[in-house]
Amino acid sequence: QVQLVESGGGLVQAGGSLRLSCVVSGSILRIGTMGWYRQAPGKQRYLVATITTGASTTYADSVKGRFTISRDNANNSLYLQMNSLKPEDTAVYECYANVVRDGTSVYRNYWGQGTQVTVSS
Repeated sequence: QVQLVESGGGLVQAGGSLRLSCVVSGSILRIGTMGWYRQAPGKQRYLVATITTGASTTYADSVKGRFTISRDNANNSLYLQMNSLKPEDTAVYECYANVVRDGTSVYRNYWGQGTQVTVSS
């Protein structure tokens, strides 16, 4: 099996910063693109940022210049540095990883359980 565990969420005032982490573990042969989604109450899941194995990144327009996605391939870890946080960034943040499991040859997406980020005004 493959597990993703996020950490680093919490309550912060507007203008503050948080750093989210996501660790991938299990029977992993290879990890491809990784990324972060978020979902606020009553809203659809929203792609925040992605990063490839070669460290190419994409960002939603709403977070460009404020959020930075990064990864540590040696430790199967993913990060999201969030600066200048706004109340509208409040959501559950979920990491995902495109993974090839040991004994297989197909990439599949796996998800973490989510971590709550709350930004107060």
